[in-house]
Amino acid sequence: MEYASRYFEEVQSIAKSIDLTTIEKMVQIIASVKEQKGRLFFIGVGGSAANCTHAVNDFRKIGGIESYTPNDNVAELTARTNDEGWDTVYAPWLECSRLSNKDAVFVFSVGGGSKENNVSVNLIHALNLAKKVGARILGITGRDGGYTGKVADACIIIPTQSPDTITPHAEAWQAVVWHMLVTDPRIMAMSNKWESLTENMQC
Repeated sequence: MEYASRYFEEVQSIAKSIDLTTIEKMVQIIASVKEQKGRLFFIGVGGSAANCTHAVNDFRKIGGIESYTPNDNVAELTARTNDEGWDTVYAPWLECSRLSNKDAVFVFSVGGGSKENNVSVNLIHALNLAKKVGARILGITGRDGGYTGKVADACIIIPTQSPDTITPHAEAWQAVVWHMLVTDPRIMAMSNKWESLTENMQC
C-alpha cells in the first residue's frame, strides 16, 4: 500500500509538471507533417519499442498519418543487427526509407541516448541522420532527455521522481502523451471505436 500510494503521488506530480508549451509545439509539428503528406518514424528500444508499435497504429488509424517503426519488421531489424551492428541499426533503415525534410522522427526513450555512457547509441545515429536531411525531431524521454533532449525540435522530458521509478514513469507517460497528441482535433482524423459508439448512445 505504501509503495502504491507513493507511486500514484508521483504520477500526479508528473501530470502537473508537463510542459504544455512543448506539447503545443509537438502538435503543430505533427499537424505540419500531416499537411505536407510527410511521415512519422517512431524509434525506441525495449518497452519503448513496444510503445512505438502502438503509436504507429494510432497515428495511422486515428490520425491518418503515414507512420512506421523499424521494430515492426523483425526480419530486417535482426538482419541489420547481425550484419551491421546494433549501434547503427536504425540510421540505415531510415536512410533506406528515404527519410526527408517532410518527415519527423519521434523518439520514445527512458534516457534519450548517451554517447558518453554508450547507451542507446542507435538513437543518436538515427537523430544525426534526421538532422542531416532536415527531418523534424520529436521525443518523449525520461532522466535529463539525453541526446534526444539536446537536438529535438520538441521533447517532453518526464521528470525523475525517485531513482526506482524512472523507467516505469518514462514508458507509461510516453503512452499518455502520444494518446493526447493523436486525439488533438488538429491531428485526429477519425474517432476511436468506443468513443464513436458512445456518441450514438442515449443517456
